[in-house]
Amino acid sequence: MGTESGHELLLRLAGRCPDELLWRLRDWLAAGSTEALAAVLPRTLLRHRIGLTGEERALLGEVVGPDSPSRRLVDAVLPGSPGPAPEFTAAEPDLAAWAASSVVAGTAEARELLVATRSDGARVLLVRGPDRTAELVSLTATLQRLLRVHGEHVPRVEVWAAAGTPGPYQEAARTAATPLWSRSPVPTG
Repeated sequence: MGTESGHELLLRLAGRCPDELLWRLRDWLAAGSTEALAAVLPRTLLRHRIGLTGEERALLGEVVGPDSPSRRLVDAVLPGSPGPAPEFTAAEPDLAAWAASSVVAGTAEARELLVATRSDGARVLLVRGPDRTAELVSLTATLQRLLRVHGEHVPRVEVWAAAGTPGPYQEAARTAATPLWSRSPVPTG
């Protein structure tokens, strides 16, 4: 199973997959529980009638793998499009957000941390992180656990590669977000 495919697909499912499931799926990916992720993700998409684009379906196929018992469910997932991103506003940082800034600042190659509030009142941490998938996955899980320690039952953390382009959900949140931390680019030459 591709960790990179899994992380990319879970980023694309933000705002479409229930938050209560999304953070757990990301945690399983970070823990290396690929069989659990491959078994639960297609069923989650079917149960919640979440449609996928052709590119997302290909990512799901990589996540599930060719020999998985869940392989037949990949074809049963509905076709669809992401739809519009929810509305976001700037968020007031709290102790948990400031603690997250310490974690992000201590992560090599991380570029910025922002915080936004979704229209339903949910806080979302946004990180333009390192370019290596393993570090993105690990940072996502670390920040989710940090938010849980600070009492957030359902942590919402979006971490994408610094060299990558955020998805529509992440871009909508980023546009409205409050910046908490950023690393100045290192001059070259």
